[in-house]
Amino acid sequence: MNTRRTFKFLALMTIAAIALIVGFRLFSPSLPTAQAEAPLLISSAASLKETLESVKPLYEKSQQEKQPAVNVNYNFGASGALQQQILNGAPADIFISAGKKQMDALEQQGLLVPGTRQNFVTNRLVLIVPGNATGVTRFEDLAKAEVRRVAIGEPRSVPAGQYAEETLKNLKIWEQVQPKFMMASNVRQVLAAVESGNADAGLVYATDARISAQVRVVATAAENLHAPIVYPMAVLKRTQNLSAAKAYLEFLASDATQAVMKQAGFNQ
Repeated sequence: MNTRRTFKFLALMTIAAIALIVGFRLFSPSLPTAQAEAPLLISSAASLKETLESVKPLYEKSQQEKQPAVNVNYNFGASGALQQQILNGAPADIFISAGKKQMDALEQQGLLVPGTRQNFVTNRLVLIVPGNATGVTRFEDLAKAEVRRVAIGEPRSVPAGQYAEETLKNLKIWEQVQPKFMMASNVRQVLAAVESGNADAGLVYATDARISAQVRVVATAAENLHAPIVYPMAVLKRTQNLSAAKAYLEFLASDATQAVMKQAGFNQ
């Protein structure tokens, strides 16, 4: 009888110990499990696509020792279109524009986190032609009769198109070239039109021309022909992860990131 009681007692003690251990693991605050925070969504000008994607591994490496980790996703497009998306309530944590006009509009609407706006990089406007084309060596050649199609970004929504318009107007050839325009919804469509030969020439950023082996740069616009090509960036008030968004801007402004941007042709 004593043996049976002893066995029951030991069994009950074992069950109690298991229950205590399981309960401790389930409810103890001293054993937290790190969970990834909500990813950051960056709405960025299309001309930054390759470079931002190339520095993403650098950012992820910088996050390895930080918990919880933060993932980054991108939404690339024309700056004007992205601006309208944000004005219409589209989710985004950070906006990077290819022009001041679009960022100014959001700032005037009170949509930026105060103190976060800063300039990211600069760029240059260039005239490109298909790789085997001849006869166009300067902007003024766009007025020639043999040049039939000229691709530019839509000036109302594409900053590269706005810089193109300013340049051609200051060169006094806007009205002559205007009937030849092929309007594109972003600067990469301009590049594609020249690559394919559908356009005899196009105006894009210097960094866009560098990524294509199918076009040639024949002229670079003097900086006094258009407004400075500056890419401002800022955190949006609708972000759900303010500290991570600010940290990402610090990463973009870091020497390591800026070295990558310069290698890609920015800040020249």
